[in-house]
Amino acid sequence: MVYRPLRYEQMMKAAEAYDVRARRMFGGMGVYTGERMFAFLIGEDIGLKLAPLHYDEAMQMPGAGPLHPDAESEPMREYVKMPKHVLDNVELFLMWVERSAEYVRQKAVQG
Repeated sequence: MVYRPLRYEQMMKAAEAYDVRARRMFGGMGVYTGERMFAFLIGEDIGLKLAPLHYDEAMQMPGAGPLHPDAESEPMREYVKMPKHVLDNVELFLMWVERSAEYVRQKAVQG
């Protein structure tokens, strides 16, 4: 499965402050800040890597769930498939992207 170009453009614009780059992987697209992947695009879905507190909060949203790169794979650890209402709300989506990018940046600093 591939990612939708519209979702790619949305993700890259939302994360432009984090000097991001993207790389095809697992049939989708990984989005990185520095050397750390913080987002994964597959089909219509965008999954964000989140700190435990934000992960739990995100998983409570209707339509959220674990992110699976394909039907047979295990879910990607720490990644939440963002619900459509988040993807369709610019301000809400930006908030979640910032949380995700900051989480992986902090992990990089901590080692």
